[in-house]
Amino acid sequence: MKLRNQSLGFFTILLLGTAAFLGGCATTGMDRSVKTSNSMQEVDKDIREMIVQSDVTAKSLDSLVKAGQPDLKKSFDTYSDNLATLDSDGKRALKHVEEMKTRKTEYFAEWEKQGDAYTNPQIRELSEERRIKLAEMYAQVHAAGGGIKNAYLAYLTDLKEIQTYLSNDLTPKGVEAIAPVANKSSQDLEVLKTSLTPLVAALDGIKAELYVK
Repeated sequence: MKLRNQSLGFFTILLLGTAAFLGGCATTGMDRSVKTSNSMQEVDKDIREMIVQSDVTAKSLDSLVKAGQPDLKKSFDTYSDNLATLDSDGKRALKHVEEMKTRKTEYFAEWEKQGDAYTNPQIRELSEERRIKLAEMYAQVHAAGGGIKNAYLAYLTDLKEIQTYLSNDLTPKGVEAIAPVANKSSQDLEVLKTSLTPLVAALDGIKAELYVK
């Protein structure tokens, strides 16, 4: 950990120290670095919030279709509110995943271009090693996130159709009829969580590499 931190500190000093030589590109590179890092943190936050909200929504659906529910309207409203929040969380997460992809591509492409400007071979080699390592780690995030959109939309579609059905037949018999479908949606939730696991692991890997705790 100490050696890694020293390497990161040395590399940061090198970037700042060559600002004049690169004609201001180091400052621009730092801006891109901050935006890329912020984008990664947004994705990490969004994904974890989506996981929590998916569980909250699932529990409110379970409560709604539970036999003998004394207040169907109240339970339905709670479920609808939770579903709306999940919908919003998911859209934000998917949007930020795409933004992170764009910023990552621009950031590492420019980093590679700037690396060719170093005349000191040690600095050039260090820059290239770090760029390749971090680029590979960011690439893992996008590879891991490839399947979450379909899994999320499949789960959300089921939940919304259950909501639509119950809005037209919010009666004990209507709830009883839709209960098997609602119970089956838990399987879609597990598929979603499974698709998110590699993404969370990849994000944890980047955080461990970039941030000292």
